[in-house]
Amino acid sequence: MNHTIARVPDGGVLAELFCVAFAFGASSGPQDNLDTAQDWALRHTGRNPGHTRFRREHTDHARVIRAE
Repeated sequence: MNHTIARVPDGGVLAELFCVAFAFGASSGPQDNLDTAQDWALRHTGRNPGHTRFRREHTDHARVIRAE
C-alpha cells in the first residue's frame, strides 16, 4: 500500500532562532513564521556584531494520505 505525505497549510508553522555565539543563549522566541524569526536574528547581529551563528528550529504539520 502506497502513501503520500504533504504539509498541512492550516496546521500552522512554528519557527525559532537561537544565538549560539559564545553560548549566549538569546532566542527569537516562538514565531508564527520563519521570516519573523530571521528578522530577529538580523537585528540581534546588528546589535552584537560578533554574534553571527544561529540554530534554526522550524516545525510544521503534515498529513499522510493513502494513494489510490
